[in-house]
Amino acid sequence: MSTATEGRTKRKTQFGFVSSRSGDKSVKVTIDYKTPHPLYQKVVKRQTVLHVHDEKNETKVGDKVEVMETRPISRLKRWRVVSVVQKAVTAEGTAVTESDVAAAVPTKTTKANEAAAPATEPTAKA
Repeated sequence: MSTATEGRTKRKTQFGFVSSRSGDKSVKVTIDYKTPHPLYQKVVKRQTVLHVHDEKNETKVGDKVEVMETRPISRLKRWRVVSVVQKAVTAEGTAVTESDVAAAVPTKTTKANEAAAPATEPTAKA
């Protein structure tokens, strides 16, 4: 008697980036590739969009994921997430005030104030 894994054929796997969270446990994964134009032979960028099942809701937009072919889960979903290869780089949302920007970016007036400040301080101390 053979095991269940021996009877199955090898399933396709692809690597792509999550481009959209379309609903609960559903994501769209974009796979980019390049192919020559049939007539002009110029290399053209193309992309394939897969509707993927994400059972644990662990992916976010921008994550690089590995997906595997599976049985039909819904009308469009024929793939599922195997693993998250690389997490997306996200910036934390912090409020920036005008004073923070003014302190970080030197301007002509701040440079003049800094140059004048050291010149007046030594005379005041002495």
